[in-house]
Amino acid sequence: MKTTSTLTIIFLFLSSSVLAQNLISESLTKARASDGKYISWREHIIDDPERAGFALSGSDGLVMGDIDLDGIEDIVSVHESDAEYDSATHTPGFIPPPEGTVRIAFGSNDPDSWFNITIAEGTDAPAPEDAVITDLNADGYLDVVVAAEQSHLIYLQNPGANARTATWPRLILPMTQGRGSYIRVFAGDFDDDGVDELTAPNKGAQSPGPEDFARSTPVELYKLNGDPLLGASWQRNVLGNYSIPQNAEPVDLDGDGDLDIVVGARGDARLVFFENTAANSLDFTEHAIGINGANMGGFNLEYADLSNDGRLDIVGMANNGRLVWIEQPADTDDTWNAYTIGTILPDGLVGMEIADIDNDGDTDIMVGSYSRGPRTGDGDVDVHDALGRLAWFENPGEAKNEWTLQDISRRKRGMFDKFIARDVDGDGDMDFLGTRGNSAPFDGVFWLEQVRTATAVANFQRARAQESDEIPLP
Repeated sequence: MKTTSTLTIIFLFLSSSVLAQNLISESLTKARASDGKYISWREHIIDDPERAGFALSGSDGLVMGDIDLDGIEDIVSVHESDAEYDSATHTPGFIPPPEGTVRIAFGSNDPDSWFNITIAEGTDAPAPEDAVITDLNADGYLDVVVAAEQSHLIYLQNPGANARTATWPRLILPMTQGRGSYIRVFAGDFDDDGVDELTAPNKGAQSPGPEDFARSTPVELYKLNGDPLLGASWQRNVLGNYSIPQNAEPVDLDGDGDLDIVVGARGDARLVFFENTAANSLDFTEHAIGINGANMGGFNLEYADLSNDGRLDIVGMANNGRLVWIEQPADTDDTWNAYTIGTILPDGLVGMEIADIDNDGDTDIMVGSYSRGPRTGDGDVDVHDALGRLAWFENPGEAKNEWTLQDISRRKRGMFDKFIARDVDGDGDMDFLGTRGNSAPFDGVFWLEQVRTATAVANFQRARAQESDEIPLP
């Protein structure tokens, strides 16, 4: 018995040692910058429940801009309250209580010093999914528009010099109230009149069921004429109807100098391009984006000229868990060929951002995944489940060749939905700001500092002593 006990103890010790060695975060980085230095990452917290003073959770969309005109970018983030999201809405006839928060983190000269406030919550922001910032009342200050999955679009007007302390005047756009589920919102001046329009996909229901996939809901454009705090100033236009539309992004896709709109639809598993065809008007021509080699629902998309032919290509998730890019043809109505970047399966990739991470002159991609286990505790999950992962794909130089996956961290919980690339600490390399949901009480806003060292160090330095468990790869 003593021999068996001793062997058991030795086995358990060796197993735990191997497990620790296989953790991504604790493994030595293999990623290197163009100057030969090793790349690792250090996490910094910007906003979370401890800093907020309440149970902030479901952190999702974020955008950046100088809200208070002090010359330093600030962060607008939305938090949809994961404890209520999804679980309740699957019960027929049950309407969950309106929860959610819109926050601003005001920046400073110290990248670890942020001043956080709440500008909307509750019935104003029920399950907010996304936000955009734009100066709609032409006073020089950036305003905020939020897409709420449980109901509507809401305009929040920047009060100006007192943005940190004053109440933000607001209007729920009346034609959006109770009309479905607004998952994204964007702003762009499509008719070149100096005032941005809004584009928004209405996916129909917060948690779509079979009946929602079987119907079509609109992608909308909102034109402002007058005071944005007056409902009568807003005009609603329908661009098209699709099965679970989830994107309506302004981008000059055809390179002719005006903004077009790229639509992604989850139910249809396709992309659509609305070409801006007439100056000083809101006339568009719809084009199907025919893809060879992939189906894409287009929730998160990025745009870069990966083929170096002078045309924007599109990066997005294919329906089989692959991250792909599709090459824009000379004629946008011709076939767009898909090329695989990589996969982080079994983890479910959702968030991405493009940037030159290693300073070698080409476009790399930061990615994050969506954990599918419990949201308020680590729960009974294992290495084969979809977990919360951070990683980046290194561009080989010729984008049609094999990309290199550089892992950062893998936890039991975390939805890493949005990233923004910035040199936050001003040291000449690219850092990333992001949100984390699905992991209360660790939800919130964070930034990843890129660290360069002469020798290899651990991939990831976490910000908290207490955290969701790290898990090795299968």
